[in-house]
Amino acid sequence: MALGGGGSSGGGRRGRRGRKGPLTEINVTPLVDVMLVLLIIFMISAPLLTVGVPVELPKTEASAVETKSEPLSVSIDQQGAIFVGDSETAFDQLSARLQTEAGGADKAAERPVFVRADGRAPYQAVARVMARLSASGFTKLNLITDTAPEA
Repeated sequence: MALGGGGSSGGGRRGRRGRKGPLTEINVTPLVDVMLVLLIIFMISAPLLTVGVPVELPKTEASAVETKSEPLSVSIDQQGAIFVGDSETAFDQLSARLQTEAGGADKAAERPVFVRADGRAPYQAVARVMARLSASGFTKLNLITDTAPEA
Protein backbone atom coordinates (compact mmCIF):
# COMPACT_ATOMS: atom_id res chain seq x y z
CA MET A 1 0.00 0.00 0.00
CA ALA A 2 2.84 2.33 0.66
CA LEU A 3 3.94 1.94 -2.94
CA GLY A 4 0.53 2.81 -4.36
CA GLY A 5 0.12 5.86 -2.14
CA GLY A 6 3.56 7.18 -2.99
CA GLY A 7 2.98 6.76 -6.72
CA SER A 8 -0.31 8.64 -6.73
CA SER A 9 0.99 11.57 -4.70
CA GLY A 10 4.06 11.83 -6.96
CA GLY A 11 1.84 11.88 -10.03
CA GLY A 12 -0.24 14.65 -8.48
CA ARG A 13 2.80 16.83 -8.00
CA ARG A 14 3.85 16.41 -11.58
CA GLY A 15 0.38 17.47 -12.73
CA ARG A 16 0.53 20.67 -10.67
CA ARG A 17 3.95 21.62 -11.99
CA GLY A 18 2.79 21.24 -15.58
CA ARG A 19 -0.16 23.56 -15.06
CA LYS A 20 1.72 26.29 -13.18
CA GLY A 21 4.65 26.79 -15.57
CA PRO A 22 6.12 30.23 -16.36
CA LEU A 23 3.96 32.61 -18.42
CA THR A 24 5.73 33.14 -21.75
CA GLU A 25 3.27 35.56 -23.39
CA ILE A 26 3.69 39.36 -23.14
CA ASN A 27 0.59 41.33 -22.22
CA VAL A 28 0.60 44.28 -24.66
CA THR A 29 -2.67 45.86 -23.46
CA PRO A 30 -0.99 48.23 -20.95
CA LEU A 31 1.58 49.21 -23.58
CA VAL A 32 -1.16 50.06 -26.09
CA ASP A 33 -3.03 52.06 -23.44
CA VAL A 34 0.04 54.14 -22.60
CA MET A 35 0.85 54.76 -26.27
CA LEU A 36 -2.70 55.93 -27.02
CA VAL A 37 -2.62 58.35 -24.08
CA LEU A 38 0.74 59.74 -25.26
CA LEU A 39 -0.59 60.09 -28.81
CA ILE A 40 -3.59 62.09 -27.58
CA ILE A 41 -1.37 64.33 -25.42
CA PHE A 42 0.95 65.10 -28.34
CA MET A 43 -1.96 65.74 -30.71
CA ILE A 44 -3.41 68.28 -28.30
CA SER A 45 -0.15 69.99 -27.37
CA ALA A 46 1.45 70.17 -30.85
CA PRO A 47 -0.57 73.17 -32.13
CA LEU A 48 0.28 75.09 -28.96
CA LEU A 49 4.02 74.77 -29.58
CA THR A 50 4.13 76.60 -32.92
CA VAL A 51 5.12 80.08 -31.74
CA GLY A 52 6.48 80.91 -28.32
CA VAL A 53 5.90 84.69 -28.18
CA PRO A 54 2.78 85.37 -26.10
CA VAL A 55 0.54 87.91 -27.81
CA GLU A 56 -3.14 88.62 -27.40
CA LEU A 57 -4.48 88.53 -30.96
CA PRO A 58 -7.34 90.85 -31.94
CA LYS A 59 -10.74 89.25 -32.56
CA THR A 60 -12.19 89.23 -36.10
CA GLU A 61 -14.71 87.27 -38.13
CA ALA A 62 -12.20 86.26 -40.82
CA SER A 63 -11.85 82.64 -41.89
CA ALA A 64 -8.71 80.52 -41.68
CA VAL A 65 -5.87 80.99 -44.19
CA GLU A 66 -4.64 77.92 -46.08
CA THR A 67 -1.02 77.78 -47.24
CA LYS A 68 0.90 75.29 -49.36
CA SER A 69 4.38 76.07 -48.03
CA GLU A 70 5.69 76.52 -44.50
CA PRO A 71 4.99 80.14 -43.42
CA LEU A 72 7.44 82.47 -41.73
CA SER A 73 6.21 83.95 -38.47
CA VAL A 74 6.75 87.55 -37.34
CA SER A 75 5.32 88.53 -33.95
CA ILE A 76 4.89 92.00 -32.47
CA ASP A 77 4.29 92.18 -28.73
CA GLN A 78 2.41 94.81 -26.71
CA GLN A 79 5.44 97.13 -26.48
CA GLY A 80 6.16 96.93 -30.24
CA ALA A 81 9.14 94.54 -30.02
CA ILE A 82 9.58 92.40 -33.15
CA PHE A 83 10.21 88.65 -33.03
CA VAL A 84 11.07 86.29 -35.89
CA GLY A 85 10.08 82.87 -34.65
CA ASP A 86 11.02 82.95 -30.96
CA SER A 87 13.97 85.36 -31.04
CA GLU A 88 13.77 89.14 -30.87
CA THR A 89 15.00 90.99 -33.95
CA ALA A 90 15.79 94.65 -34.48
CA PHE A 91 13.68 96.50 -37.06
CA ASP A 92 16.79 97.21 -39.17
CA GLN A 93 17.64 93.47 -39.32
CA LEU A 94 14.08 92.27 -40.04
CA SER A 95 14.25 91.94 -43.83
CA ALA A 96 17.72 90.34 -43.84
CA ARG A 97 16.67 87.85 -41.16
CA LEU A 98 13.47 86.87 -42.97
CA GLN A 99 15.23 86.51 -46.32
CA THR A 100 17.74 84.21 -44.64
CA GLU A 101 14.89 82.18 -43.11
CA ALA A 102 13.12 82.05 -46.50
CA GLY A 103 16.20 80.69 -48.24
CA GLY A 104 17.27 83.81 -50.16
CA ALA A 105 15.77 86.94 -51.69
CA ASP A 106 14.56 85.05 -54.76
CA LYS A 107 12.36 82.77 -52.64
CA ALA A 108 10.91 85.62 -50.56
CA ALA A 109 7.90 86.06 -52.85
CA GLU A 110 7.01 82.35 -52.57
CA ARG A 111 6.95 82.03 -48.76
CA PRO A 112 3.94 83.41 -46.89
CA VAL A 113 4.62 85.57 -43.84
CA PHE A 114 2.26 85.43 -40.85
CA VAL A 115 2.27 88.68 -38.90
CA ARG A 116 1.02 88.05 -35.35
CA ALA A 117 0.54 91.38 -33.60
CA ASP A 118 -0.78 91.87 -30.10
CA GLY A 119 -4.12 93.70 -30.15
CA ARG A 120 -2.63 96.36 -27.87
CA ALA A 121 0.53 96.84 -30.00
CA PRO A 122 1.00 100.32 -31.49
CA TYR A 123 -0.47 100.60 -34.97
CA GLN A 124 2.73 102.33 -36.11
CA ALA A 125 4.83 99.25 -35.24
CA VAL A 126 2.55 96.91 -37.20
CA ALA A 127 2.38 99.24 -40.21
CA ARG A 128 6.18 99.69 -40.26
CA VAL A 129 6.77 95.93 -40.15
CA MET A 130 4.30 95.24 -42.95
CA ALA A 131 5.76 98.05 -45.10
CA ARG A 132 9.31 96.74 -44.56
CA LEU A 133 8.24 93.20 -45.48
CA SER A 134 6.47 94.39 -48.61
CA ALA A 135 9.48 96.47 -49.68
CA SER A 136 11.75 93.46 -49.07
CA GLY A 137 9.93 91.36 -51.67
CA PHE A 138 7.51 89.42 -49.47
CA THR A 139 4.17 89.51 -51.26
CA LYS A 140 2.12 86.99 -49.26
CA LEU A 141 1.53 88.86 -46.00
CA ASN A 142 -1.15 87.60 -43.61
CA LEU A 143 -2.36 89.25 -40.41
CA ILE A 144 -3.16 86.52 -37.87
CA THR A 145 -6.15 87.12 -35.61
CA ASP A 146 -8.39 85.15 -33.28
CA THR A 147 -11.87 84.34 -34.49
CA ALA A 148 -14.53 86.34 -32.69
CA PRO A 149 -16.96 84.40 -30.50
CA GLU A 150 -20.31 83.90 -32.16
CA ALA A 151 -23.05 86.22 -30.92
